[in-house]
Amino acid sequence: MQIGLVGLGRMGGNMRERIRAAGHTVVGYDTRPDLSDVAHLSDLVDRLDGPRAVWVMVPAGAVTQHVIDQLGSLLKPGDTVVDGGNSRWTEDEKHAKELGARGIGFVDAGVSGGVWGLENGYALMVGGDEEHVERLKPIFDALKPEGPYGYVHAGRVGAGHFAKMVHNGIEYAMMQAYAEGWELLEKVDSVDNVREVFRSWQDGTVIRSWLLDLAVDALDEDAHLEKLRGCAEDSGEGRWTVEAALDNAVPLPAITASLFARFSSRQEDSPQMKMVAALRRQFGGHAVASAGTSTDRPDQGGHGSPEGGGSRVAGEVRAEPGSPDEV
Repeated sequence: MQIGLVGLGRMGGNMRERIRAAGHTVVGYDTRPDLSDVAHLSDLVDRLDGPRAVWVMVPAGAVTQHVIDQLGSLLKPGDTVVDGGNSRWTEDEKHAKELGARGIGFVDAGVSGGVWGLENGYALMVGGDEEHVERLKPIFDALKPEGPYGYVHAGRVGAGHFAKMVHNGIEYAMMQAYAEGWELLEKVDSVDNVREVFRSWQDGTVIRSWLLDLAVDALDEDAHLEKLRGCAEDSGEGRWTVEAALDNAVPLPAITASLFARFSSRQEDSPQMKMVAALRRQFGGHAVASAGTSTDRPDQGGHGSPEGGGSRVAGEVRAEPGSPDEV
């Protein structure tokens, strides 16, 4: 089968190689000439026999919209476009309608596998009309992992990206849980080798997973993660998952908390906690740290000690233990 592939970055480039390894013809286009098989998007379309199929693997949002607009003017009735990027599922319906008005099919594909996909295959969550999806099945089979799993036609247009969005939301929560466990293990004096604790979980435990394997790899590279700054961005799909939960009145406490944890990680000094500290001092005379001073308190949260044990900053006032406003 022939297919065009637009966007040859880390995932797109590896997908091109995996599809070719399965015996299919791929014509790739990228704005970087050193990666591209053709000079222009129109050349990609010209190189494909009809009915054509073009897979779009570019950043979500304006870039995806621009490429789909271009393809809409270049392709012919009976051709099909696949959006394999991390587009918001609500955009899929718009794209399907725009292309459908020209007789062009549309399929959305949530793709997971990252930089490991070339070797291990990509998990695919697909949405679209049956006829459009079935036509692309040889490409899906080439991309997915070997065996019966790793691919699903999740439903109508938008279902693929919705499923991938939820997948990423779950990923947020899983990573946060591992991170919290790691920090607690690092904090206590009784555990001497946190890395080996994580390694011991890789076989036979309830929480073994590929993410855990990657965590062990990271700790092998940097046992205490001292080379990293504790700051994590979010791709947008965690936010969309929480928004979808609000729209459908579905409680997602773990995923929501993991998203908010990333927001907190980007703050050098939390404005919210300044207000909390100010209020605690006002109503209870609780100790506060002045701006620019260290907040490190080795016995904070110590065993059996309210409000972080008996640590005290010189010149600060602490409420009497057992204050009714101790929160």
